[in-house]
Amino acid sequence: MSTVNAERAGAVVVPEKKSSTIAVAGRNGIVQRYFYFAMSLLLAAIVVTGFKRSVNDNLFHPAVARPFILWIHGAAFAGWVLFFVCQSSLVRLHKVSWHRSIGWFGAALASVMVPLGVTTAIIMARFDMVQLHQSESDAHAFLSIPFYDMITFGVLIALAIYWRTKPELHRRLIFIATCGLMDAPVARFAYVFDHNLFFPFLDLLILLGVARDLLVDRRVHKVYRYALPVLIVGQSLAVYMWRHNPSWWQGITRAILG
Repeated sequence: MSTVNAERAGAVVVPEKKSSTIAVAGRNGIVQRYFYFAMSLLLAAIVVTGFKRSVNDNLFHPAVARPFILWIHGAAFAGWVLFFVCQSSLVRLHKVSWHRSIGWFGAALASVMVPLGVTTAIIMARFDMVQLHQSESDAHAFLSIPFYDMITFGVLIALAIYWRTKPELHRRLIFIATCGLMDAPVARFAYVFDHNLFFPFLDLLILLGVARDLLVDRRVHKVYRYALPVLIVGQSLAVYMWRHNPSWWQGITRAILG
């Protein structure tokens, strides 16, 4: 009789353990329901933490006044992070119609951010040379980083808009694109900047999306399988152009900056 009771008790305990695991990691679990919302808050925290180290000296109370376009640039890119938090929140609250309507604002904002980012990078490179007396080679070479950021962001957002009716593609592309903007706040930490670690940091953020897929779907979505290798190649090329400043890149930047 005691053996039968023990078997019954075991039969009750095992399913409870299994269901508690699914509640965290499986379908309709905490990871699936809250991942993108939690990541939006994490990315917002990264932006605040990174820029609070330099925003006062470089924007609010600089020794040399910055070009006005830097204010516009900061507002637009901060707006995108807030947009990402808002959209993630609407999905979590099941306000899908609102999410789709506001999504067109995001598309318009992104279409402005790409040329704005490129223009700001060019103006600030000239500012660094003329006003801050930075060496010409350094100012020219560094353009590879913001140019790469804007090309990548633009391509990912364009694909996300194209596949807006396919949520599994759309949400991952938006997530990767937003992670790609985090190199600016992360680079405010001197050690990360000096050792070229901002791109690996971004890749770690994207890998959290890979971990989410493994926990929830037990497989890695094809967006990550295709995007991550391409991103790593692009990042490596951008850092090489910045740090080594090859002659062909010098010719391009000289034509851009004059």
